[in-house]
Amino acid sequence: MPIGPEPGYAALGLAQPGRILYQWGMHRHAPIFGFNDARGSIVHEVVHRVLSSTREPLLTLNDAAYHEVKRLEGVKGPEGARELGEWQRVARTISRMSEGERQRLLRDHAERIAWDVAGNFDERVYDVSTRLVPPLVTALLAPRKLATLARDPKALVSLDALADKVVVEGPLEELRALIHQGTVVYVPTHLSNMDSIVFGYALERAGLPPATYGAGKNLFTNPILSFFMHNLGAYRVDRRIRHGLYKDVLKTYSCVLLERGYHSLFFPGGTRSRSGGVERRLKLGLVGSAFEAYTRTLLAGAERRIFFVPATINYLITLEAETLIADFLSEAGKGRFIIEDDESTRVGRVAAFMRKLLGMDGAVVIRFSSPLDPFGNRVDPRGRSYDLRGREVDPASYVRDLRGDVVLDPPRDAQYARDLGEEICRAYARDTVVMATHLVATAVMQRLKRQTRGADLFQVLRLRETVIPRDDLAAEVVALRDRLRGLEAQGCVRLGQDTRHGTGGELVERALRAFAGYHAAPVLKSQPDGIAVCDTNLLFYYQNRLAAHGVAWDVLAPPGVPAGLGVRPPPPPLRVTATGSTSTESVSASQDVAAAHGAAAGGMT
Repeated sequence: MPIGPEPGYAALGLAQPGRILYQWGMHRHAPIFGFNDARGSIVHEVVHRVLSSTREPLLTLNDAAYHEVKRLEGVKGPEGARELGEWQRVARTISRMSEGERQRLLRDHAERIAWDVAGNFDERVYDVSTRLVPPLVTALLAPRKLATLARDPKALVSLDALADKVVVEGPLEELRALIHQGTVVYVPTHLSNMDSIVFGYALERAGLPPATYGAGKNLFTNPILSFFMHNLGAYRVDRRIRHGLYKDVLKTYSCVLLERGYHSLFFPGGTRSRSGGVERRLKLGLVGSAFEAYTRTLLAGAERRIFFVPATINYLITLEAETLIADFLSEAGKGRFIIEDDESTRVGRVAAFMRKLLGMDGAVVIRFSSPLDPFGNRVDPRGRSYDLRGREVDPASYVRDLRGDVVLDPPRDAQYARDLGEEICRAYARDTVVMATHLVATAVMQRLKRQTRGADLFQVLRLRETVIPRDDLAAEVVALRDRLRGLEAQGCVRLGQDTRHGTGGELVERALRAFAGYHAAPVLKSQPDGIAVCDTNLLFYYQNRLAAHGVAWDVLAPPGVPAGLGVRPPPPPLRVTATGSTSTESVSASQDVAAAHGAAAGGMT
């Protein structure tokens, strides 16, 4: 959804906000459209850097052989047996090789990994996909509407066909200006294997160019999905491979892409949220590559600024909710990092999910947050960084040593990455969009918890077939919504349009309609005497979306992170003035201290 005009945009030479005109080819200037021509040189640069930074080829190859033999011993089939035999030979002979032989072997494996990881971008596939997505999704979710749209071919392939189903929010005009000032890294929350498709649609809908992104290699087993992902910029990430050489190639590949200006998409949670909760601790490996990439552009005398854009992907219902929450709750499941047998692998369940989810208006909301530089500073539409007091800061100062020289410093950058991860998590919490399913599930779980004072989570989850009077549940939903309105007024959360304005009874009915007919078993069931509680596991999953906000039962807080309300209000907004300068509103003493701390961090060596 386009946002309203901001003062001062004309002074900056930026287009005034308004209706977005979607045109095929509107972003052909984006670097990704020239990716295939540059692919070979990218792989060459990645391999060169990895070899140059590997001090002990013997140790690196031994580490790779150990981890690969261990992994492949459990893999069945001729391909797995062939790879196992190859790595076993490496393990047996590596100690007897000359240094030159080890270097050649290291190069061979680094090249093999880099080519396997490297993505691809086919403009023809992009054109087809952008034209096919609206009618295909409309056919799944609103077949009656498809017949109407078919009378107008332009409307049929227009992204407006899904505008009432998939809502895109946030500072879109600012982001459309920012993509011309540097490289943008989108870092959304991760709930479902549908996220890449949904987020790709959101970028197109918002008038933003496509981005490269890492996708789990297990997703490439579906031939249709694999075809589109492989040809639309996705690079393959095999999470089963744990050795250092693979990780070095992957991180270097990401770094080179950022240096060359390829807008990127990372899911910094690392995998789908098993609990349904918003991420509060991130895996920062690929995110950390941005610091090296930015520093290298400075060293090359061609500064290319990098901007991070957090975003939340919010679903009324989640495709894989049953499998994910079962995995979260089971002791054995806590060790499963890759799930290959969930609902996203079953065509029938995906189709049912799409019909149910997108058959309801506003069932998916993608909300972009305000952009940040890699050091957590806010950024204006011109790509300039500002501290909490609204003072412009030079991002390059964060990567200079005490002599003022730009230097690569991995330990320093690791600390910056941790700080940035915290800022991203705060943005996630602030821009979480509350849906009716989250609200009703939270109200039900709170009631069950009150009924069993002192009981642990698993005792409460066994309370099925409890019946709640309909009016009581509606009243509790309204009370909960009023608490969330207070948090929204502080900038700590976002209410969906239906959640903000609906009555308690309407919100309960919307949640019942969303749950009904998709999940394998009823979640809540309407009865003459009230609302029956049927699947407490799924209620727990949907209430977890609000666990970080202090209104839902919080058993998800990571070690060292306090439970309950861990959401900070946002700092004063940047204001673009008529002269093109930027300022903020008054700053509190605590923010002043935070700004001083940030300045000190900029002097780290």
